[in-house]
Amino acid sequence: MEQLSPRVSIDRKDGRTSVVISARVSKPREALMIAWFLAWTCCGAYIIYARTQAAAGDPLRQFLLAFIAFWAYFELRIGRAMLWRLKGFELWRIKNGTLTIKDSLFGYGRANDYFVDNIRRLGLLAVDQRTWKWQLNQSFWVIGGERLGFEHLTKKVVFGKGLTDDEALALVPMLKHALLQERKREEEKQAS
Repeated sequence: MEQLSPRVSIDRKDGRTSVVISARVSKPREALMIAWFLAWTCCGAYIIYARTQAAAGDPLRQFLLAFIAFWAYFELRIGRAMLWRLKGFELWRIKNGTLTIKDSLFGYGRANDYFVDNIRRLGLLAVDQRTWKWQLNQSFWVIGGERLGFEHLTKKVVFGKGLTDDEALALVPMLKHALLQERKREEEKQAS
């Protein structure tokens, strides 16, 4: 196993290539994210308490109920992002003619399989780094920041969450080489 960086490791053996990308952030950012989640939880708990204390016919109860719905949505988003940054991994595996990409949280997650023969235009995503959308997607408090992509049949697939420019540039040639080798292995199997 080789370490591309402290967060990215590559394992090549027995006709397969695996890449593991940790979603971890630095300790200060981790502490900031946990503090944000706890503060948001406390705010929501207080709003729920305030709603229970309001009189039965008070229109404030309806307003607070709508507020609690929005609060709960963002509580789930913040909680999921926090868990992703604490215990999440992105896993890629090229084996038996397929590229498997999985976002793993506590070992669970849905794996998406793509046949290597149908993968086209693998490379870095062309993005404008000056845009607001790019800045938000690269922030540590969201799950995102994909840097790589390819076309599979007619669908565009993005992956490589949180990779730096250097990590992404190092992974693209390695992935292209691994896909080429896998295509050759599949052709040899079909020929024999």
